Amino acid sequence: MATNWVHGLLPEAAAPDGVDGTPRDVLRRVLLPLLVEAPCYVSFSGGRDSSAVLAVATAIARAEGLDDPIPVTERYPHLPEADEEGWQRAVVDHIGCRHWLQLDRRHDNDLVGEAATAGLRRWGLLWPATVQVKPTLLEAVAGGFLLTGEGGDELFGPRRVAYWAHLRRDTSIARRVAVRGAAASTLPAAVRRWREAASLRAQQLQPWLRPATAERHIALLAADQSREPLRWPQSLSWLLRRRGSELGTRNFRLVGAELGVKVVDPLLDPRFVAAFGRSGGWAGYPGRTAAMRALFADVLPAAVLQRTSKAMFNRAFMGEPTRRFARSWDGSGVDATAVDPDRLRAEWLSNRPSALSGLLLQAAWLETQGTA
Repeated sequence: MATNWVHGLLPEAAAPDGVDGTPRDVLRRVLLPLLVEAPCYVSFSGGRDSSAVLAVATAIARAEGLDDPIPVTERYPHLPEADEEGWQRAVVDHIGCRHWLQLDRRHDNDLVGEAATAGLRRWGLLWPATVQVKPTLLEAVAGGFLLTGEGGDELFGPRRVAYWAHLRRDTSIARRVAVRGAAASTLPAAVRRWREAASLRAQQLQPWLRPATAERHIALLAADQSREPLRWPQSLSWLLRRRGSELGTRNFRLVGAELGVKVVDPLLDPRFVAAFGRSGGWAGYPGRTAAMRALFADVLPAAVLQRTSKAMFNRAFMGEPTRRFARSWDGSGVDATAVDPDRLRAEWLSNRPSALSGLLLQAAWLETQGTA
C-alpha cells in the first residue's frame, strides 16, 4: 500500500453518469445513499468546505426523515492558531446539530507520534504524511461512513480562468488588474511555465533542498501548473486527474477501509465536479465566495460563506514528538545529495515547521527503526 509522490496526470476517466441537474441535485444523489446507511459522520473542522458538506447532508437527512449526520471535530486547545471553535459553533448552532463528537488532541496527531509511528510500521510511507494520523479519527467512527470536505480548496479556489470570470461578471475587482490577469492567463504555456517557476523560486518553500534538487522540483511543479486548461469545466476535470491529490484521497480511503470506515469525499465525486463545472459556464465563478454563495447560501450563515481566514495545523502535526526526534536525529534516512540535513533539522525545530517536510520526517524516523 505504500506509495510515493509522482508528478503528472492520471488517465482521463470517462464522462460520469448522473450529472443532470444543479450541483446541489447531484450532491443529493451522491449523499442520500450514504445517509440511508447510517451511522454517517462528517469530518468537521469549521472551515467552509466541511461546513458545506455537513449542512447539505443534514438538510437532506431531515428532508428524508433520516438520522442526522454527526459532525466529528478534532480540537487542539493548546494551539491558538488551530482554534476554530467560534466558526464551528456558528455552523453547529445555525444547523441545529443534535449531536457533535469533539475529540481533544495534544500530541496524538504528531507525524512521529504514537499513532503515526504505528501506521508507519504497518503501511510504510504514504502520501501525504498526515494519512498516518487518520486512525485517531477513524477509530472514533468505526463501522460508519465518514464524509469529508476534501477537494474544496481546489474546486472553489482560483483557477487559471479566474480573471475572465471577474471581467465577464463585472465584479468590483479593479478592472485594470482583471484585464492584466486575464491577458496573462492566455500566454503560451512556455511563458506561463517560466512565470510560475519564477514565483516558486521567490517563495523558497523548501529551503532544506539542495539547489539542484530545488530547481528540478520547481521545474516539475511549474510544468504541471502550466498544463491547466483555460476553460473552467476542463480545469476542474484536470484537477481530478492530478496524481498528488488522487493519491492522498485514495490512501485515506484505503486506510479507512482497513479500519472499518468508508471514507467518502463528496466534493471530489466526478458527478458533482461535472455539474459544478457546467453551472459556472466557460469562465466559472468570480471567486470562492461567489461559488459558495451560489451553492450553499440556503444552508450556511453568510459570515461562514464569505470568511477568508484559515486555521493553521502545522504544530498540531509537528509538535513536541517531532522536536524530540529532530534533536536526536543523526541525519540518516534522507538523501544528503538532495537534502541538507542541518537545514531540515532546523525546519523541524522551528516554531512553524513546514508540512512539506512531513514525509522526510517520517522517512528519517523509519530509518531509525531499520524498516525504511
